[in-house]
Amino acid sequence: MQDEVQNNGRSELWNMSLRDLFYKYVRFLPLFVLSVALSLFAAYIYLRYTVPLYSVGGSMIIKTEQQGGAGRGDFDAMFVNDKAQNIQSEIEILKSKPLMARVVDSLHLQWGYYAIGQIKTVNVYNSRPFNVKVVQITDSSRGFSLKIKFTDDYEFKINGDKNTYKLGDTYKNTNGTFIIEGFPNTPASGEYKVIWTPTYNAASSYAGALDVKPKTPGSGIVNIAMITDNPEMGANIINKLMNEYGTYTIERKREESEKTFEFINERLGVTAKQLDSIQQAVINFRNKYNIIDGAAQMAQGFNNISDFDKTIIEQRNQLNKTEIVESYLNDKKNEFSKVPSTVWLDEPVFVTMVGEYNQAQIDRQMLINSGAGKDNPLVIEKAVAIEKARERLLESLKSSKKLLNDVLAEARQKSTSSQIQLKTLPAIQNDLAIMEESATSVKALKSYLEQEREKTAIKIASATANSTPTDKASPSTDPVKPNRKAIQILAFLLGLGLPAIFIFIGEILNDKVSTRFDIEKITKTPILGEIGHSYSENVLVVSKSTRSMVAEQFRIIRSNLQYIIGKAERSTILFTSSFSGEGKSYVTTNMGAVLALAGKKTIILEFDIRKPKVLSGLKMPKGPGISNFLVGKANLPDLIKPVPEYENLFVLGCGPIPPNPAELLLDPKTDELFEWLQQNFDFVLVDTAPVGMVSDAMTLSKYAQSTIYLVRQGHTFKKQIALIDELYNEKKLPKISIVVNDVKLKAGYGYYGYGRYGYGYGYGYGSYYEEETPPQNFFEKLLSKINIKNPFGKKKNN
Repeated sequence: MQDEVQNNGRSELWNMSLRDLFYKYVRFLPLFVLSVALSLFAAYIYLRYTVPLYSVGGSMIIKTEQQGGAGRGDFDAMFVNDKAQNIQSEIEILKSKPLMARVVDSLHLQWGYYAIGQIKTVNVYNSRPFNVKVVQITDSSRGFSLKIKFTDDYEFKINGDKNTYKLGDTYKNTNGTFIIEGFPNTPASGEYKVIWTPTYNAASSYAGALDVKPKTPGSGIVNIAMITDNPEMGANIINKLMNEYGTYTIERKREESEKTFEFINERLGVTAKQLDSIQQAVINFRNKYNIIDGAAQMAQGFNNISDFDKTIIEQRNQLNKTEIVESYLNDKKNEFSKVPSTVWLDEPVFVTMVGEYNQAQIDRQMLINSGAGKDNPLVIEKAVAIEKARERLLESLKSSKKLLNDVLAEARQKSTSSQIQLKTLPAIQNDLAIMEESATSVKALKSYLEQEREKTAIKIASATANSTPTDKASPSTDPVKPNRKAIQILAFLLGLGLPAIFIFIGEILNDKVSTRFDIEKITKTPILGEIGHSYSENVLVVSKSTRSMVAEQFRIIRSNLQYIIGKAERSTILFTSSFSGEGKSYVTTNMGAVLALAGKKTIILEFDIRKPKVLSGLKMPKGPGISNFLVGKANLPDLIKPVPEYENLFVLGCGPIPPNPAELLLDPKTDELFEWLQQNFDFVLVDTAPVGMVSDAMTLSKYAQSTIYLVRQGHTFKKQIALIDELYNEKKLPKISIVVNDVKLKAGYGYYGYGRYGYGYGYGYGSYYEEETPPQNFFEKLLSKINIKNPFGKKKNN
């Protein structure tokens, strides 16, 4: 039956543990409220005085060049980059410092205008009331600043100078000469800071703030965004960047076309001279030999060799083209220019090699355009690749010339063979035919170059940008930093989290008993009750008229004590603890008083012989006592003293402190002492020495029927509860139960009187109890206003 009641008590305990956990930490509610308030206030200060940052963005589509194929000539296929644009390369160009430098120069972003406030400095950009015009800068590669403070709408001082200037005046210092100009109908006031940043440094700063990436992988649409403290400035930068990129692509196309145009003109000059020379030779030849109609004369002969002549013309044309390309490659001034296709060889291998050579030239030029110097390792690497490609091309041209010469020689050999067959035809007509063949070949080449020159001129005139803005940037009014909602939520969570962390760490580092649960986690020893902290100056707090909280707790323990001693009319109870200072004498004295008030004749034995405190706590004089009786020098009835104003309560002091207390307790007179006391008193309460320090309690335990073990909140170490568990499990002391002493109660909540064997009434204290002393600090005053009435319902004794 006893075990069943104990199990029921434990079950109910664990069922209410979550609530108990709440009431355990509700006393820290003001700390949480204060922490959250401070965190939200800090968040307010941060949001109020932090310069907001805005995100602005736009998008553009980068058009790709049409790849070479049907409808495009060999010249375009070779001279113009017909590969699809590499979007990643274009993104790098958009993020490059040279391109951003063009934006900085265009928008005059070398100057930064800031309004100085009491807390923060704000970028005013176009909302400024004045403008700084540069007359001359001493050193444009070095930054500097001007601090302008307006004394009225049109007058100001610069850099703390005593002189006062007016808008429109010229100001000169070591950094240069400037004119501070005002805007019409715009009065100025306040203090401003104007910062000059060199173009390259400003471009580097703005380019680093750009975020350029494809809208979707594989598409030609590019998103451009940046974070800035002035959304209007950010929008202007992005829009201007898109325009400058378009201008840059036009310039790049025109530059390539102009180089082509220049080369064609050079080749046309050479070809024209060759053609004039051949035509003049033909005329001279006809005049010399009086040839009037050579075609009619040689018609029959040429019909036989026409096929050979056609071959000779084609091969000679190809040979001329080969020589032109070879001459171009060997010319040092064309070292880093693409190979023209004015003369084209219909060989797939040659086409591939020329394409690789031109691509290498384009890659090198793109690196230089993106800001890389000629000494840059990537540029040098491309130059080495170009040289190797040139050598391969020259070798290929050499092989092609040999092949063409071989084919040409073979054709001529066959033609000569046919001509020999025409022995009847004059040799002069044959020479004329050769000269006319050369003139025809050169004329065809000249015509071809003239056509390509016209095409190139059209390209120069009609060059368009590779990009088109699809969504222009516009100023945003909603800042992205700081994020108001995120900061406020973070501050709220931080306000809750920091106190929780500190409390949690404090709980982890705390090695002393704080609550009854600290005891119950370690031992199954029954807890008879809890006694709150007493603010009274008197040790004896229990009397007939006392209704304080602590007095009621002693009464609850008296009620629960019946589950320990059962129905015994007389009982000896041993009071002990782990070490000194845990309230044994205090609890023993008041337990004696509360038993005496119940009509039980009770005596308190001051058996803590080494450190007696019972008589001093009762403010009674010391005299002969237990030690006198044990040595046979006193009569026991004469040593017992009644406690004043308490009927049925007596005390037996320890007497003089002997030199050998442990041996004295082994004397047979101890048996006689307890035998007499147990016959003459209902309750014998033995205040003995701490069991964790000396063996006195173990010696006296044979005279007791039960043991009350004192645990003091915030004083007893948790590891000492293991000693209680050992004594309980091994039954080294009779019927051990625990009383938790000096409990600091908060918020009027406690579960006093709860034991393994049932409940006394002890939940809450509102107006029912008389407070001994009001709360002493702010938290206690605040929490004392909370009146919690038994949150688990009333429990009756089982």
